[in-house]
Amino acid sequence: MKKIIGLDIGTVRIGIATSDILGIIASSYEVYKRRNMYLDTRYMVTLANKLDADTFVIGLPLKLDGSEGDSVQMVKDFAEELSKLTDAKIVFQDERLSTVSAERILIESNMRREKRKDVVDQIAATIILQNYLDKIKK
Repeated sequence: MKKIIGLDIGTVRIGIATSDILGIIASSYEVYKRRNMYLDTRYMVTLANKLDADTFVIGLPLKLDGSEGDSVQMVKDFAEELSKLTDAKIVFQDERLSTVSAERILIESNMRREKRKDVVDQIAATIILQNYLDKIKK
């Protein structure tokens, strides 16, 4: 089996998480600071090759009522560019409240605000990926 990569795509940073090879547990991996679409998508393809991953699970930032806002289009544009560079499967996962959950986890662990900003996207990506892994196991 191959690993799965989870992405929480923002305008400034992309949180990255990976699964174990059995596809059971998501672990935070890193936060990538965005440069431009060209470099960002190529970085993800290189990462997939390095980690031996064949699937990207990308958080879809729907509004609480389920409708799509501006950020959804940004994420879809990223996924479209990524799909031009790789044969890896690209799946969208509803990410509503993943960042809120990540913030709550970090606050409960008494992490300072300045430090939280650096890792919240990574934790959100882990939550997005774990939700996907739990869903496909059912």
